[in-house]
Amino acid sequence: MRPITGLLCLPLLLTSLPAFAGPAEDADALVDRWAATYSANDSEALVKLYTPDAILLGTTSPVMSEGTEQIRTYFKDLAGSGRKNAIVERRTIVLDEKAVVTTGFYNFARASEGDVPRPSRFTMLIVKRDGQWMIRHHHSSPKAATRQ
Repeated sequence: MRPITGLLCLPLLLTSLPAFAGPAEDADALVDRWAATYSANDSEALVKLYTPDAILLGTTSPVMSEGTEQIRTYFKDLAGSGRKNAIVERRTIVLDEKAVVTTGFYNFARASEGDVPRPSRFTMLIVKRDGQWMIRHHHSSPKAATRQ
């Protein structure tokens, strides 16, 4: 009877084991958190998702924003703006246990413009520092309507 009882309990034990995410899942979770934080218009929380030495090539900026203060300046008008972001599609490439590249498409929308989607594309280098996943590099640009 004991072998049968053990077999019956095995599925219960396996379902109670903790799930461990890998680098790809952790990076994707950070990208999702970035979109949610942007959509919440929380510029300070958004800046904290970047490493102190991060580089941001923002969608609407003609310059590189490098480091916390310049990234904070780039997002200074986000608070209370009603701007939203939604990830549409992404691909994730694990470089190693502490570095992941995620690239894809997302839509920006502004309440002041009737929430019309503004298709854009992005690439992020996400790194693990001191046990925390953060954005080290972020490039964003408008998505071309057609190939030229």
